[in-house]
Amino acid sequence: MRRREFVTLVGGAAAWPLTAIAQQPVIPVIGFLGGADPIGLAPQIEAFRLGLRDYGYIEGQNIAIEFRWAEGRYDRSPAMAADLVHRQVAVIVASATPSAVAAKGATSTIPIIFGIGGDPVKLGLVKSVARPDGNATGINFFTNALGQKRPGLLHELVAKGAVIGFLVNPSNPNTPGDTEEAQAAAEQLGRKLVTVKASTVAEIDTAFATLVQANVGGLVVDADGFFIARRVQITTLAARHGIPAIHPSSEFVAVGGLMSYASSLPDDYRSMGNYTARVLKGAKVADLPVLQPTKLELAINLSTARALGLTIPPGVLAIADEVIE
Repeated sequence: MRRREFVTLVGGAAAWPLTAIAQQPVIPVIGFLGGADPIGLAPQIEAFRLGLRDYGYIEGQNIAIEFRWAEGRYDRSPAMAADLVHRQVAVIVASATPSAVAAKGATSTIPIIFGIGGDPVKLGLVKSVARPDGNATGINFFTNALGQKRPGLLHELVAKGAVIGFLVNPSNPNTPGDTEEAQAAAEQLGRKLVTVKASTVAEIDTAFATLVQANVGGLVVDADGFFIARRVQITTLAARHGIPAIHPSSEFVAVGGLMSYASSLPDDYRSMGNYTARVLKGAKVADLPVLQPTKLELAINLSTARALGLTIPPGVLAIADEVIE
């Protein structure tokens, strides 16, 4: 083989992959900013992917997803949001209030689809629920708005006069308002409320030690992404110390929690996937109203109730949407 032919052959072989790569279509990248961790939110992430598939988007085929996880350390959210903006993702999906606030602070141009438990207007994410008029919209789970309802449901199960505990994450922007609502509900029920705080795994253990010392008769777990990710730890501690608890999602009940009152998180995350897909197809975020859950669900674990020596009142059982035997 002549030298010129050899160089041409080698040069053509080397150039071929580059040409092929250049011809491949560029797929949009979704930046997913999560407040918890991927293991704790695995069911919700799968529901989000289903929401994308509803509109023909499949991860690894015609979209890519870049995940960033705060793992309950919400102070990390602003830096992770800035990183996604630097990478010029097509859409930022913000799971949890601190993630949404961080994303909104990082960009005013990249579309943001949030999933939060608090009021998006009060948080400065949108101008109005009906017409966001900005670069952010999504779904309000209403988990925090149920802060006054959950103590009332727990009140039906625990002894009269019993002290009620309230577990909150101090790094969540919704905590001050949630605490006020829970306090007001406890006073209306004639109960004393003991608030304990936790934002790390170790602090959850410490919080339960404080609840035991306070001799609480029941516990309300505030709505927080970190708590949902740590649901096994929380429900295990509640069972170990014999504390009846009401939780902010049915995922707690599925792993042994006594009861929950909330919207369906899988349904909510599927809606987030739908909205993300619509934006990728050209919908304007400013024109997409903030969604609200269509149904609130009461879930009860009868096995846990029996272990705690509790009898669920017939009136409460009658309104339960899910009962685990």
